[in-house]
Amino acid sequence: QVQLVESGGGLVQAGGSLRLSCAASGRTGSTYAMGWFRQAPGKEREFVAAINWSGSSTYYADSVKGRFTISRNNAKNTVYLQMNSLKPEDTAVYYCAAVLGIVLRTTTDDYYYWGQGTQVTVSS
Repeated sequence: QVQLVESGGGLVQAGGSLRLSCAASGRTGSTYAMGWFRQAPGKEREFVAAINWSGSSTYYADSVKGRFTISRNNAKNTVYLQMNSLKPEDTAVYYCAAVLGIVLRTTTDDYYYWGQGTQVTVSS
């Protein structure tokens, strides 16, 4: 079992920045690809960004490309999502997810472990 805990969410004005963190605990000795997803009220959960086990490969949704950066520190069992130039449409609950394996994944069905989410609100 792997437990994921997100932090770093909050309220920010449009154009501002936030850095989300996702700390993993439990069975972290195996290799996991990681991802960030988000869910706005009344909408389905959507893919935001993903990273492979080594951190050498990343992938982003078109809506955040160039503004968000995913990274990881395997020594700390932590994944990050740096969010810059935030827009009101980025407002959502952001979830961290993990899947056993080294290759990054981009769909919700691919992931097995999920955090509880952290709220990000961007005011206009």
